Parts: sequence; C-alpha cells; structure tokens
Amino acid sequence: MMRAYCRFRSSWEEPNDLFIRAGATMIRDDRYPPLLTELGYGISAVDTDYIRPLMDASHLVVQGDRAAFIDTGTALSVPNLLRALELKDVAPAAVEYVFLTHVHLDHAGGAGALLQQLPDAKVVIHPRGVQHMIDPGKLVAGTIAVYGEENFARLYGEVVPIDEDRVLIAGDGDKIVFNGRELEFIHTRGHANHHYCIVDAFSDGIFSGDSFGLSYRELDTAAGEFTLPTTTPIHFDPEAAHLSIERILSYKPAAVYLTHYSRVTDIRRLAADLHVALDAFVSLALDNADKHERTQRMQDAMRDYLWGRLDEHGYEKDDDRRAAILHKDIELNVMGLEVWLDRQAESTTGWKSHEST
Repeated sequence: MMRAYCRFRSSWEEPNDLFIRAGATMIRDDRYPPLLTELGYGISAVDTDYIRPLMDASHLVVQGDRAAFIDTGTALSVPNLLRALELKDVAPAAVEYVFLTHVHLDHAGGAGALLQQLPDAKVVIHPRGVQHMIDPGKLVAGTIAVYGEENFARLYGEVVPIDEDRVLIAGDGDKIVFNGRELEFIHTRGHANHHYCIVDAFSDGIFSGDSFGLSYRELDTAAGEFTLPTTTPIHFDPEAAHLSIERILSYKPAAVYLTHYSRVTDIRRLAADLHVALDAFVSLALDNADKHERTQRMQDAMRDYLWGRLDEHGYEKDDDRRAAILHKDIELNVMGLEVWLDRQAESTTGWKSHEST
C-alpha cells in the first residue's frame, strides 16, 4: 500500500491504519489530514494548507538524488514544503527545479519565499508569467482586488519577487531532462494565458495545474472521481479550455496530477465530464447575462447544476458538507464567467459549444 505521512496538531508521527492511501481514495480521520501522500514514481502530494486541508497540492518529485516541486502553494505553504523534504530525507540543495504551472497565487505565490531556502533551484515559468514573478506587484494588486487586503494577507502572506537569473522559460513543446527523467511542457490556455502542463513519460502522467479542472478527494464515491472546471478570473476562455483538455487527452496519460487535488486516473470519463460542465457553465452564464442580480442567479444556477451532478455521482445529500467543499469554487467560477461575459459583450466573435467546434 502507498503511505501517507500524518499531522497530529503541531506534531508529526508515522502513519497508522487511518492514514493509508489506496488508489485515489484517502482512508483517514478527517481531523488529521496527511501532509504528504506517496503516489509512486517518486511523486508525493504535499498539502499546502490553502483555505482548507486537501484543497491545494504541491507535488514533490524525487528522481534519484535530485528533487523538484511542481507548484508551491502560497508563501504560507513554505514550511509544509520544507517539512516534506525532511520527511523524504531530501536536502534543500538537492532541489533542482521549481515548476510553476501558472502564476495564480495558490499555485505560485510561495515560489519566491521557497527559493530563498533552495540554494540551487531554478524556477520554470510560462513566458507570459515570467514578469509577474520577477515583479509581482500587478499580480498582487489584482488578487487584492478579488479578495480584499485583509483576506489577501490571511490567505497568501508576502509574495517575494524572484531574481531574474533564477528563471527558466518554458516554451510550448520544450523539454527538460531532470536527472534522466524527461519532462515536456505544453501550453494550455483556457484557465490562464500563462499556463503550461508537464508531460512526465516516466510516470505516464501529466501535471495539469488547473487545465484538467478540480477533483477533490472528499467527493470520491463508489462511482469514482468527481470533477468540475475552474473558470476563475481573468483569462477564462471556454474554447481554449476545451482544446487544452483534448491536448492532455492526446497523450493518453494513465494519470493526471491536479493541483486541486492530486492524482486522478479515470481520465477519459473525467475529460468528458469537464467538456459537458464547461458548456453548462457557459450556458448558465449566458442565460443570466442580462438578469437583475446576475451574480447571485449564476451562483444559484451553478450550485444547482453541481448538486445535481453530485446526486448522480452518489455523493451524500448534505448541503452543508457540499457547500463547505465547493462554495469558494462556485464564487470564483462565477466571477470568472462574469469577466468572460463582459468580454463577450465587447466582442463580435460569440461562443461555440464544444460539440459545435
């Protein structure tokens, strides 16, 4: 069986039977979610403790005597990442790369602070995201505009700039050989214009950031994994999002490693679900585009849609539990859809569903 290292309040202990990961399902005591979950092929999911447990993962990849992080969480996540290195008996100087699938702060906000602890690491960024990491002022201002200053400080801490000489740019189709392990970067728009995924032939997997949606382990049922798109501000583009899903599928991966939250394996079904949900999200946005109290109507419609899908998925009919897991995503998804609607109102290109493309 795979192993999960566990948190008991502020202390750390070895796993017991409540903390064994089998497949993609975590059998655990909900009071004590694991910090580190082993996934095979040298890959571990590290809980970044962003907003709630098991919402946001950094993936630590150990290849021989070298290591790399894929996404970092926020600056407040850095102690978890350093603790993960200790648990894996990896020295900070052995970390060769920090890969940022995109520069949204729940994925990349901790990169600058983490690099201060990793003397030899380079950070690999999409060309459109580089300047935001070297000078994060505009990115920080945009995030504060969404969350407010108080919430920003509580959620993200201090965003530390990254020195330009520590940055590598990931072009579409570029490859890095990481201690003998080839990693390919593919640009995947739709969620963010500065997004790439990492194709890892060694594990027959793809690290997808947010380009393959969200799939929280708490929503797994006997029917398998549950997924939904992430349409957060400001770059949501449904046509590009559909194309990115298809590009991921074209590699026929055995597993996809999501930042929210980690490994999924029923790839073709989840991709089909994402395509359907993307069109449903766009439809509910268009249906309410000119309505009074548009935001609330769209949130209600998205909740109704997701609750219906959860019913079909066999998830427990507990509105409070569902809302605790998904309410923040519903809010952010609707914000992104509203930005997209406003762009559409200024454009003559219109919208085509996935089935019509």
